[in-house]
Amino acid sequence: MHIHETIAGLRAALKSAGRVVLVPTMGNLHEGHIALMTQARDHGDSVVATIFVNRLQFRPGEDFEKYPRTFQADCEKLTAAGVDHLFAPDEREMYPRPQGYHVVPPAEQDNALEGEFRPGHFQGVATVVMKLFQIAQPDVALFGKKDYQQLMVIRNMVTDLNLPIEIIGGETVRAPDGLALSSRNGYLSAQERMEAPRLARTITKVVEAIRTGNPDFIGLERQAMAELAATGWVPDYVAIRKKLDLQLPSAHESGLVVLAAARLGSTRLIDNLEV
Repeated sequence: MHIHETIAGLRAALKSAGRVVLVPTMGNLHEGHIALMTQARDHGDSVVATIFVNRLQFRPGEDFEKYPRTFQADCEKLTAAGVDHLFAPDEREMYPRPQGYHVVPPAEQDNALEGEFRPGHFQGVATVVMKLFQIAQPDVALFGKKDYQQLMVIRNMVTDLNLPIEIIGGETVRAPDGLALSSRNGYLSAQERMEAPRLARTITKVVEAIRTGNPDFIGLERQAMAELAATGWVPDYVAIRKKLDLQLPSAHESGLVVLAAARLGSTRLIDNLEV
């Protein structure tokens, strides 16, 4: 695997790389990331991973400074997965001057759900992803479905800006007990880790209720949040939304996804399941 710390170095290496598949990450890789790398191999000639902890998508007081940096271990995992190129710039390379231009998603996509609790987050995500797209100029890019709203924002950005990139969503990888794999799972205590799969079980119950014809979406959301709160969680939301744009659905509408975010101790976990 070739490691590139500069934009010029990556671009030079990709001139004869054939069909390029990009998998952006912030590092601290787990099996969910590696599954994306493996899937990427089926879609092109050269797999390019990125590791960059993007300050723009963190709010003040969030975990930017303590976000786990495990570069050597990440490189070993990427090499084992057959990744061809790793782009690992520092902040000076990605942001040589304060970022003046930003990609701002439409308010209805940016401010709902995660955006309500993390204002400006998706502007930071969209901006850095656009920069990575311009740097690597991939034919295909893969993002995990666990960050469902992020995937939706990026897909719509590519469509609205006519970018010649195919966006593929990778299925969420879960631990045997159902917990969605996440870099932030490492913040959980041993006791919290035992409790954490409840989030997946809770949204599974909502999905099952919808599939059996329950049209009371608001009631299902409230019940799920109450169940989480009764067991020590602090839920931000449990929401039933349309997959396309995460807007409110009408009763009996198809093409839905159930999304949830809740704090367990000091750790904020997110998850989702398509209906």
